[in-house]
Amino acid sequence: MNMKKSLILLAISSLLMLTGCDFLRKLAGRPTSDMIENKRIEVLRIEEAAQQARLDSLKQAERMMRDSLAALDSLAALEGIRQNGGTILNPAKLGGLFTTKLEARYYIIIGSYRHRTNAEALLKKVSSFGYKPALISFRNGLIAVGLCPVNNLQDALDALKKVRKETFCPNDVWILLNE
Repeated sequence: MNMKKSLILLAISSLLMLTGCDFLRKLAGRPTSDMIENKRIEVLRIEEAAQQARLDSLKQAERMMRDSLAALDSLAALEGIRQNGGTILNPAKLGGLFTTKLEARYYIIIGSYRHRTNAEALLKKVSSFGYKPALISFRNGLIAVGLCPVNNLQDALDALKKVRKETFCPNDVWILLNE
């Protein structure tokens, strides 16, 4: 009998060693190690998704902040134009550009003429001051003399301030927005 008990205990312990805790967990209705691992992975995925949602939200807030700052910069730049007595005009308001391609987005326009000879005379005068002016033709027949081609509005404002100090600069100088 003692031997029988020993064999039964040996068989049970061997069975436990071979099947492990998962067998007992399953018998007891508890989750197995595979179930626990799957749940852990699921929790990690949920946490990762929540983290990604937070990052996306931060990126969106950052984008909105940049857009707001850009709008404020534009307002400040426009206020700077107003304070300096300048205006910005889109060529469409003058019938559009006849010139095929301008290299920059902004030009300081110091004069516009119906007759090319007048525009060329101003071009020559401005060149003697060290500027490299450009003749810009509009579809309505006007020919403008443009200076300081730049692609940034703040740079255009700085150029406007500089040009306004020159003796050749008229009071009605303006900035051409080449779009």
